[in-house]
Amino acid sequence: MSTPGGPKGDYPSARREGTPGTRQCHGFVLLPGFSLLSLGGALDALAGANEVLEELAYTSVTVSLDGRPVRAACGTALAPAYGLADAPVLDAVFVVSATPLPEAARDGHSVLHGWLRERAQSALVVGGIGTGAAVLAQAGLLGGHRATLHWAHGSQLADAHAAVVVSSNVYEIDRTRLTCTGATASLDMMIAWLGQRHGERVAQELVAHFGLERLRARDERQRAPVAARLGLGSARLTEAVSLMEANLGEPLPTEDIARLVGVSRRQLERLFKQHLDELPSRYYAELRLSRARRLLQQTSQSILQVGLGCGFSSGSHFSNAYRARYGHTPREERSQRASAWREQAPARTPQQTAAHAQHSEAMP
Repeated sequence: MSTPGGPKGDYPSARREGTPGTRQCHGFVLLPGFSLLSLGGALDALAGANEVLEELAYTSVTVSLDGRPVRAACGTALAPAYGLADAPVLDAVFVVSATPLPEAARDGHSVLHGWLRERAQSALVVGGIGTGAAVLAQAGLLGGHRATLHWAHGSQLADAHAAVVVSSNVYEIDRTRLTCTGATASLDMMIAWLGQRHGERVAQELVAHFGLERLRARDERQRAPVAARLGLGSARLTEAVSLMEANLGEPLPTEDIARLVGVSRRQLERLFKQHLDELPSRYYAELRLSRARRLLQQTSQSILQVGLGCGFSSGSHFSNAYRARYGHTPREERSQRASAWREQAPARTPQQTAAHAQHSEAMP
Protein backbone atom coordinates (compact mmCIF):
# COMPACT_ATOMS: atom_id res chain seq x y z
CA MET A 1 0.00 0.00 0.00
CA SER A 2 1.52 3.30 -1.02
CA THR A 3 1.30 6.44 1.06
CA PRO A 4 -1.24 9.15 0.17
CA GLY A 5 0.02 12.06 -1.88
CA GLY A 6 2.05 10.55 -4.71
CA PRO A 7 5.82 10.60 -5.17
CA LYS A 8 8.19 12.57 -3.01
CA GLY A 9 8.57 15.38 -5.48
CA ASP A 10 4.88 16.27 -5.19
CA TYR A 11 5.29 17.57 -1.63
CA PRO A 12 6.09 21.27 -1.29
CA SER A 13 8.65 22.39 1.24
CA ALA A 14 7.13 23.46 4.52
CA ARG A 15 7.30 27.11 5.44
CA ARG A 16 8.40 28.40 8.76
CA GLU A 17 5.60 30.91 9.38
CA GLY A 18 2.90 29.69 11.73
CA THR A 19 0.05 31.99 10.75
CA PRO A 20 -3.17 30.91 9.11
CA GLY A 21 -2.98 31.30 5.35
CA THR A 22 0.54 29.85 5.18
CA ARG A 23 0.94 26.33 3.84
CA GLN A 24 2.16 23.83 6.39
CA CYS A 25 3.63 20.36 5.94
CA HIS A 26 2.78 17.80 8.63
CA GLY A 27 4.81 14.63 9.04
CA PHE A 28 3.47 11.41 10.57
CA VAL A 29 6.07 8.97 11.88
CA LEU A 30 4.64 5.45 11.70
CA LEU A 31 5.76 2.78 14.15
CA PRO A 32 5.02 -0.95 13.65
CA GLY A 33 1.52 -1.91 14.73
CA PHE A 34 0.11 1.62 14.30
CA SER A 35 -3.61 2.07 13.74
CA LEU A 36 -4.76 2.96 10.23
CA LEU A 37 -7.90 4.49 11.76
CA SER A 38 -5.81 6.77 13.96
CA LEU A 39 -3.63 7.87 11.06
CA GLY A 40 -6.60 8.31 8.74
CA GLY A 41 -8.46 10.56 11.17
CA ALA A 42 -5.57 13.01 11.39
CA LEU A 43 -4.91 12.98 7.63
CA ASP A 44 -8.58 13.44 6.80
CA ALA A 45 -8.88 16.38 9.21
CA LEU A 46 -6.09 18.23 7.41
CA ALA A 47 -7.53 17.39 3.99
CA GLY A 48 -10.96 18.54 5.19
CA ALA A 49 -9.45 21.81 6.40
CA ASN A 50 -8.17 22.48 2.89
CA GLU A 51 -11.71 22.09 1.54
CA VAL A 52 -13.29 24.27 4.22
CA LEU A 53 -10.62 26.97 3.90
CA GLU A 54 -10.76 26.73 0.10
CA GLU A 55 -6.97 26.72 -0.18
CA LEU A 56 -4.11 24.24 0.08
CA ALA A 57 -3.21 25.17 3.66
CA TYR A 58 -1.92 21.74 4.74
CA THR A 59 0.02 18.90 3.15
CA SER A 60 0.86 15.61 4.86
CA VAL A 61 3.68 13.11 4.50
CA THR A 62 4.32 9.75 6.14
CA VAL A 63 7.70 8.80 7.56
CA SER A 64 9.17 5.52 8.83
CA LEU A 65 12.36 4.92 10.77
CA ASP A 66 14.26 3.62 7.73
CA GLY A 67 12.05 4.50 4.76
CA ARG A 68 10.77 0.94 4.40
CA PRO A 69 7.09 -0.10 4.59
CA VAL A 70 5.50 -0.28 8.03
CA ARG A 71 2.88 -2.89 8.89
CA ALA A 72 -0.24 -1.58 10.62
CA ALA A 73 -2.13 -3.41 13.36
CA CYS A 74 -4.64 -4.68 10.79
CA GLY A 75 -1.85 -6.30 8.77
CA THR A 76 -1.69 -3.77 5.93
CA ALA A 77 1.83 -2.62 5.01
CA LEU A 78 2.03 1.09 4.20
CA ALA A 79 4.95 2.45 2.15
CA PRO A 80 6.00 5.83 3.61
CA ALA A 81 7.16 8.78 1.57
CA TYR A 82 10.37 9.19 3.59
CA GLY A 83 12.67 7.75 6.20
CA LEU A 84 14.01 9.80 9.10
CA ALA A 85 17.23 10.49 7.20
CA ASP A 86 15.65 12.16 4.16
CA ALA A 87 12.45 13.66 5.58
CA PRO A 88 11.82 17.26 4.47
CA VAL A 89 11.46 20.30 6.69
CA LEU A 90 8.23 19.84 8.66
CA ASP A 91 6.00 22.31 10.45
CA ALA A 92 4.45 19.60 12.63
CA VAL A 93 5.54 16.09 13.59
CA PHE A 94 3.29 13.34 14.97
CA VAL A 95 4.32 9.91 16.21
CA VAL A 96 1.65 7.30 15.43
CA SER A 97 1.89 4.08 17.43
CA ALA A 98 -0.33 1.62 19.26
CA THR A 99 0.32 -1.36 21.52
CA PRO A 100 2.51 -2.69 22.96
CA LEU A 101 3.74 0.48 24.63
CA PRO A 102 6.93 1.60 22.83
CA GLU A 103 10.17 0.97 24.72
CA ALA A 104 13.33 2.77 23.66
CA ALA A 105 15.80 -0.06 24.34
CA ARG A 106 13.65 -2.86 22.93
CA ASP A 107 12.54 -0.96 19.84
CA GLY A 108 15.82 0.81 19.04
CA HIS A 109 14.37 4.31 19.19
CA SER A 110 17.50 6.25 20.18
CA VAL A 111 17.85 7.66 16.65
CA LEU A 112 14.15 8.54 16.59
CA HIS A 113 14.42 10.36 19.90
CA GLY A 114 17.31 12.47 18.65
CA TRP A 115 15.44 13.21 15.43
CA LEU A 116 12.34 14.28 17.36
CA ARG A 117 14.33 16.56 19.67
CA GLU A 118 15.96 18.21 16.67
CA ARG A 119 12.63 18.68 14.85
CA ALA A 120 10.93 19.99 17.99
CA GLN A 121 13.28 22.99 18.01
CA SER A 122 11.71 24.38 14.85
CA ALA A 123 8.34 22.63 14.46
CA LEU A 124 5.23 24.52 15.45
CA VAL A 125 3.64 21.37 16.84
CA VAL A 126 4.87 17.99 18.09
CA GLY A 127 2.28 15.31 18.77
CA GLY A 128 1.62 11.72 19.72
CA ILE A 129 -1.28 9.59 18.50
CA GLY A 130 -2.27 6.32 20.18
CA THR A 131 0.70 5.54 22.41
CA GLY A 132 2.82 8.17 20.66
CA ALA A 133 2.89 10.22 23.87
CA ALA A 134 5.15 7.56 25.38
CA VAL A 135 7.72 8.10 22.61
CA LEU A 136 7.61 11.87 23.12
CA ALA A 137 8.06 11.42 26.87
CA GLN A 138 11.02 9.08 26.32
CA ALA A 139 12.55 11.74 24.06
CA GLY A 140 12.18 14.32 26.84
CA LEU A 141 9.61 16.41 24.97
CA LEU A 142 6.66 16.29 27.38
CA GLY A 143 8.14 17.59 30.63
CA GLY A 144 5.70 20.03 32.23
CA HIS A 145 3.00 19.29 29.64
CA ARG A 146 -0.36 17.57 29.89
CA ALA A 147 -0.54 14.45 27.75
CA THR A 148 -2.73 11.43 27.22
CA LEU A 149 -2.69 7.96 25.67
CA HIS A 150 -4.83 4.84 25.88
CA TRP A 151 -6.24 4.50 29.41
CA ALA A 152 -4.61 1.09 29.96
CA HIS A 153 -1.12 2.67 29.78
CA GLY A 154 -1.71 5.92 31.68
CA SER A 155 -0.34 4.78 35.03
CA GLN A 156 2.70 3.22 33.37
CA LEU A 157 3.55 6.49 31.61
CA ALA A 158 3.00 8.50 34.79
CA ASP A 159 5.24 6.21 36.83
CA ALA A 160 8.07 6.33 34.27
CA HIS A 161 7.91 10.10 33.60
CA ALA A 162 7.02 12.09 36.70
CA ALA A 163 7.45 15.43 34.89
CA VAL A 164 4.57 14.60 32.51
CA VAL A 165 1.04 15.47 33.62
CA VAL A 166 -0.80 12.36 32.41
CA SER A 167 -4.56 12.69 31.97
CA SER A 168 -7.33 10.25 31.09
CA ASN A 169 -8.90 12.63 28.58
CA VAL A 170 -9.59 11.69 24.98
CA TYR A 171 -7.03 14.24 23.77
CA GLU A 172 -4.85 17.04 25.10
CA ILE A 173 -3.72 20.27 23.44
CA ASP A 174 -1.09 21.88 25.68
CA ARG A 175 0.76 24.72 23.97
CA THR A 176 2.80 23.06 21.20
CA ARG A 177 2.14 19.48 22.32
CA LEU A 178 -0.82 17.52 20.97
CA THR A 179 -1.60 14.00 22.17
CA CYS A 180 -4.60 11.70 21.84
CA THR A 181 -5.69 8.16 22.57
CA GLY A 182 -5.92 7.03 18.97
CA ALA A 183 -8.81 5.67 16.86
CA THR A 184 -11.36 8.43 16.20
CA ALA A 185 -9.78 10.68 18.87
CA SER A 186 -7.20 11.80 16.29
CA LEU A 187 -10.01 13.37 14.24
CA ASP A 188 -11.41 15.19 17.29
CA MET A 189 -7.99 16.45 18.31
CA MET A 190 -7.06 17.75 14.88
CA ILE A 191 -10.43 19.47 14.38
CA ALA A 192 -10.09 21.14 17.80
CA TRP A 193 -6.55 22.28 16.97
CA LEU A 194 -7.63 23.58 13.57
CA GLY A 195 -10.43 25.46 15.32
CA GLN A 196 -7.85 27.14 17.56
CA ARG A 197 -5.84 28.21 14.50
CA HIS A 198 -8.64 29.29 12.21
CA GLY A 199 -11.60 29.99 14.49
CA GLU A 200 -14.54 28.08 15.93
CA ARG A 201 -16.51 28.49 12.71
CA VAL A 202 -13.97 26.36 10.85
CA ALA A 203 -14.18 23.67 13.54
CA GLN A 204 -17.96 23.58 13.24
CA GLU A 205 -17.76 23.37 9.45
CA LEU A 206 -15.38 20.43 9.79
CA VAL A 207 -17.75 18.69 12.19
CA ALA A 208 -20.48 19.05 9.57
CA HIS A 209 -18.06 18.05 6.78
CA PHE A 210 -17.43 14.70 8.48
CA GLY A 211 -21.08 14.17 9.45
CA LEU A 212 -20.31 14.19 13.17
CA GLU A 213 -23.02 14.84 15.73
CA ARG A 214 -20.56 16.82 17.81
CA LEU A 215 -16.89 17.43 18.49
CA ARG A 216 -15.67 15.80 21.68
CA ALA A 217 -14.22 18.35 24.08
CA ARG A 218 -10.61 18.20 25.20
CA ASP A 219 -11.71 17.50 28.79
CA GLU A 220 -13.93 14.57 27.83
CA ARG A 221 -12.80 11.35 29.50
CA GLN A 222 -11.96 8.13 27.74
CA ARG A 223 -14.66 5.49 27.77
CA ALA A 224 -12.64 3.05 29.80
CA PRO A 225 -14.44 0.26 31.65
CA VAL A 226 -16.15 1.75 34.69
CA ALA A 227 -14.06 -0.22 37.19
CA ALA A 228 -10.80 0.89 35.60
CA ARG A 229 -11.95 4.49 35.08
CA LEU A 230 -13.12 5.03 38.65
CA GLY A 231 -10.86 2.55 40.41
CA LEU A 232 -13.85 0.74 41.89
CA GLY A 233 -13.32 -2.44 43.85
CA SER A 234 -17.01 -3.33 44.11
CA ALA A 235 -18.67 -5.27 41.30
CA ARG A 236 -22.13 -4.11 42.40
CA LEU A 237 -21.09 -0.46 42.47
CA THR A 238 -19.53 -0.82 39.02
CA GLU A 239 -22.78 -2.30 37.72
CA ALA A 240 -24.80 0.51 39.32
CA VAL A 241 -22.68 3.23 37.67
CA SER A 242 -22.92 1.43 34.33
CA LEU A 243 -26.72 1.41 34.63
CA MET A 244 -26.71 5.14 35.33
CA GLU A 245 -24.48 5.90 32.34
CA ALA A 246 -26.70 3.81 30.06
CA ASN A 247 -29.90 5.56 31.23
CA LEU A 248 -29.19 9.30 31.25
CA GLY A 249 -32.25 10.23 29.18
CA GLU A 250 -34.70 8.31 31.35
CA PRO A 251 -33.18 8.18 34.85
CA LEU A 252 -33.84 5.09 36.92
CA PRO A 253 -35.03 5.54 40.52
CA THR A 254 -32.43 4.65 43.14
CA GLU A 255 -34.63 1.80 44.36
CA ASP A 256 -34.70 0.26 40.87
CA ILE A 257 -30.93 0.50 40.51
CA ALA A 258 -30.45 -1.16 43.89
CA ARG A 259 -32.86 -3.95 42.96
CA LEU A 260 -31.18 -4.53 39.58
CA VAL A 261 -27.72 -4.93 41.16
CA GLY A 262 -29.03 -7.09 44.01
CA VAL A 263 -28.70 -4.85 47.08
CA SER A 264 -30.98 -2.71 49.21
CA ARG A 265 -31.19 1.04 48.74
CA ARG A 266 -29.35 1.61 52.00
CA GLN A 267 -26.57 -0.76 50.98
CA LEU A 268 -26.22 1.02 47.62
CA GLU A 269 -25.99 4.40 49.35
CA ARG A 270 -23.26 3.04 51.63
CA LEU A 271 -21.30 1.75 48.61
CA PHE A 272 -21.49 5.13 46.86
CA LYS A 273 -20.50 6.99 50.01
CA GLN A 274 -17.60 4.64 50.72
CA HIS A 275 -16.09 4.61 47.21
CA LEU A 276 -17.28 7.85 45.59
CA ASP A 277 -18.11 10.02 48.62
CA GLU A 278 -21.48 10.82 47.08
CA LEU A 279 -25.12 9.73 47.29
CA PRO A 280 -26.37 7.77 44.26
CA SER A 281 -28.93 10.44 43.35
CA ARG A 282 -26.37 13.24 43.38
CA TYR A 283 -23.84 11.20 41.42
CA TYR A 284 -26.52 10.40 38.83
CA ALA A 285 -27.51 14.08 38.56
CA GLU A 286 -23.87 15.04 38.01
CA LEU A 287 -23.59 12.56 35.12
CA ARG A 288 -26.69 14.02 33.48
CA LEU A 289 -25.62 17.64 33.94
CA SER A 290 -22.13 16.89 32.61
CA ARG A 291 -23.62 15.38 29.47
CA ALA A 292 -26.00 18.32 29.11
CA ARG A 293 -23.11 20.76 29.29
CA ARG A 294 -21.22 18.91 26.53
CA LEU A 295 -24.31 18.93 24.32
CA LEU A 296 -24.86 22.66 24.87
CA GLN A 297 -21.26 23.41 23.98
CA GLN A 298 -20.86 21.04 21.08
CA THR A 299 -24.23 20.58 19.32
CA SER A 300 -26.99 22.74 17.87
CA GLN A 301 -29.78 20.96 19.77
CA SER A 302 -32.25 23.34 21.41
CA ILE A 303 -31.94 23.92 25.14
CA LEU A 304 -35.23 22.11 25.74
CA GLN A 305 -34.09 19.13 23.64
CA VAL A 306 -30.87 18.92 25.64
CA GLY A 307 -32.69 19.09 28.95
CA LEU A 308 -35.28 16.47 28.06
CA GLY A 309 -32.60 14.25 26.52
CA CYS A 310 -30.67 14.31 29.78
CA GLY A 311 -33.62 13.32 31.93
CA PHE A 312 -35.00 16.65 33.12
CA SER A 313 -38.79 16.88 33.18
CA SER A 314 -39.09 20.50 31.99
CA GLY A 315 -37.12 23.49 30.82
CA SER A 316 -37.37 25.19 34.23
CA HIS A 317 -36.25 22.01 36.04
CA PHE A 318 -33.22 21.80 33.75
CA SER A 319 -32.40 25.51 34.07
CA ASN A 320 -32.57 25.50 37.88
CA ALA A 321 -30.42 22.36 38.22
CA TYR A 322 -27.88 23.71 35.71
CA ARG A 323 -27.59 27.07 37.47
CA ALA A 324 -27.14 25.36 40.84
CA ARG A 325 -24.28 23.26 39.44
CA TYR A 326 -22.45 25.68 37.12
CA GLY A 327 -23.47 29.14 38.35
CA HIS A 328 -25.27 30.15 35.14
CA THR A 329 -28.22 29.01 33.06
CA PRO A 330 -28.14 26.81 29.95
CA ARG A 331 -29.07 29.85 27.85
CA GLU A 332 -26.08 31.76 29.21
CA GLU A 333 -23.87 28.74 28.46
CA ARG A 334 -25.06 28.73 24.84
CA SER A 335 -24.60 32.52 24.59
CA GLN A 336 -20.99 32.24 25.78
CA ARG A 337 -20.35 29.68 23.06
CA ALA A 338 -21.88 31.92 20.38
CA SER A 339 -19.80 34.90 21.51
CA ALA A 340 -16.60 32.86 21.43
CA TRP A 341 -17.48 31.67 17.92
CA ARG A 342 -17.97 35.23 16.63
CA GLU A 343 -14.75 36.45 18.25
CA GLN A 344 -12.59 33.57 16.98
CA ALA A 345 -13.93 33.27 13.43
CA PRO A 346 -11.44 34.96 11.07
CA ALA A 347 -12.72 37.09 8.24
CA ARG A 348 -12.37 35.62 4.76
CA THR A 349 -9.68 37.11 2.57
CA PRO A 350 -10.88 38.79 -0.67
CA GLN A 351 -9.50 35.81 -2.61
CA GLN A 352 -11.43 33.34 -0.44
CA THR A 353 -14.63 35.40 -0.75
CA ALA A 354 -14.33 35.48 -4.54
CA ALA A 355 -13.60 31.75 -4.72
CA HIS A 356 -16.54 30.98 -2.45
CA ALA A 357 -18.87 33.10 -4.62
CA GLN A 358 -17.69 31.34 -7.78
CA HIS A 359 -18.22 27.96 -6.14
CA SER A 360 -21.74 28.92 -5.04
CA GLU A 361 -22.66 30.17 -8.53
CA ALA A 362 -21.49 26.93 -10.04
CA MET A 363 -23.76 24.87 -7.79
CA PRO A 364 -27.02 23.70 -9.45
